[in-house]
Amino acid sequence: MKIGNVNVKGYAALAPMAGVADRAMREICEEFGAAYSVGELTSAKALTLGDKKSTRFLERGGVGLFGNQLFGGEPEIMAAAALIAESFSPDFIDINMGCPAPKVANNGGGSSLLRDPKLVGQVVKAVADAVKTPVTVKIRAGWDSDSINAPEIAKICEDSGAAAITVHGRTRMQMYAPPVDLEVIKAVKEAVKIPVIGNGDVIDGPTAQRMYEHTGCDLVMVGRAANGTPWVFEQINAYLKDGTLLPPPPLEERLGIMRRQLELMRKYKGDVTALLEARKHVAWYMKGVRGAAKLRRLCGEIKSFEDIEIICEKALAEGEDM
Repeated sequence: MKIGNVNVKGYAALAPMAGVADRAMREICEEFGAAYSVGELTSAKALTLGDKKSTRFLERGGVGLFGNQLFGGEPEIMAAAALIAESFSPDFIDINMGCPAPKVANNGGGSSLLRDPKLVGQVVKAVADAVKTPVTVKIRAGWDSDSINAPEIAKICEDSGAAAITVHGRTRMQMYAPPVDLEVIKAVKEAVKIPVIGNGDVIDGPTAQRMYEHTGCDLVMVGRAANGTPWVFEQINAYLKDGTLLPPPPLEERLGIMRRQLELMRKYKGDVTALLEARKHVAWYMKGVRGAAKLRRLCGEIKSFEDIEIICEKALAEGEDM
């Protein structure tokens, strides 16, 4: 698959997840074979106003393919922000038109754009005309069940200069439930000629294969299933290559991977921020451990990196679920 002139190898990409898929997580997922990763949701307006935190979201890290993701509903501001993002040398620039979070959607960004197809075209064209880097767009099925318009939106994006489309097969109102609608992703694939990336409920090799076979998509995207399980990309790649069902790494190895991720977080964010954010990541890594619920409660009380080591010792003592 190609995004513009960029060759993409592999079967599954890491989804952008605000406050989760930071540089550390992206680099770990890359090690396990993620086809590419996308940076955290970045406000175009904040970028153009020189916000330092937003600018840090543009740092790529790693050596794999990487895209910056921008959100906003004003074409001129989105174009200006795209030029700033391009200066960080991403492989592509992604426009978010799928985020369901109220603080984004209620302020003219993310999935709210799905209600204004004309504005969608204006935003995509403004960004595509402003930069030389390929432009992609991430959308949802529609705003709600009465306005499923992903195929229409995707065609507008293609005609306005988008090089690829990612479709999360749920509406904004559905958030992350119920099960993803594969039919709408299939309809998008049939509506456009550019590559289509299918997103939603891909958690392992079999679900990735189901997405590919049902929709005809060119790539799948993994989001929440990668939290605490970055080896999911290795598992998907193995399954789709030759049907191999790779088991998760042994618990001790999984905890070692977690420690590496936390060390990268400390390196990139400093101890204070890394420690606060470690709580959710450590909790995710407890999946598959006996007594995981109790261990996750301890994760919410983490106050030092020594606390994390104590949790690791308890996890090893408990052992894995059979």
